[in-house]
Amino acid sequence: MRTVFGIDVSKVSSEVAILVNGEKVHGYTMPNDATGFARLLGDLKTVHKPEFVFEATGVYSRRLQAFLEDNGYAYTRLNPLEAKKQLDSLRVRKTDKIDAEKLAQSQFVLNRKPTYIQEEVYQHLRDLSRFYQNLTEDIVRAKNRLHKVLQVTFPELETILSVPTGEQYWNLVTAFPCKGFVLDLNHIELSQNASLTSVWLT
Repeated sequence: MRTVFGIDVSKVSSEVAILVNGEKVHGYTMPNDATGFARLLGDLKTVHKPEFVFEATGVYSRRLQAFLEDNGYAYTRLNPLEAKKQLDSLRVRKTDKIDAEKLAQSQFVLNRKPTYIQEEVYQHLRDLSRFYQNLTEDIVRAKNRLHKVLQVTFPELETILSVPTGEQYWNLVTAFPCKGFVLDLNHIELSQNASLTSVWLT
């Protein structure tokens, strides 16, 4: 007897469809918390060698993965695009309950191999790499916004230094974000402000 759990993972809850030899025997909505996983574990203990199929949904499916790995269960995690391609021919309309059932149903047809589980350190490295990439993109966007604003308020500021970057440049932008800040100062005050920003203006 072959039992497959198809699980459609969402942010707060997941739809679980349990199929035995290709026929659905049970289905329910499971909260993605300790209570929900306790119920799922109870169901797992009633069957022999259950199989699991679900789509990778970023941080949401991570909790399910961790639960299965901690309890020693293998699983098949599908790329969302791959899953869509495989399931489109099986479903008439799309709902979370239908997706969970079709995920399980397709496993009887495709007999996918369990997903290879990498060491945890590689997951951490991927997370750090993604975080670094996001930070870099945020910095680029912030610099582009600043450039556009300075073109309105003080376009000459970016030409004072040879390169509009570095500590001196950012001190300069902070001290004089608008040309009015310069025009309001006399020569002595301007020199004092220039020394504070580590830039000598003449």
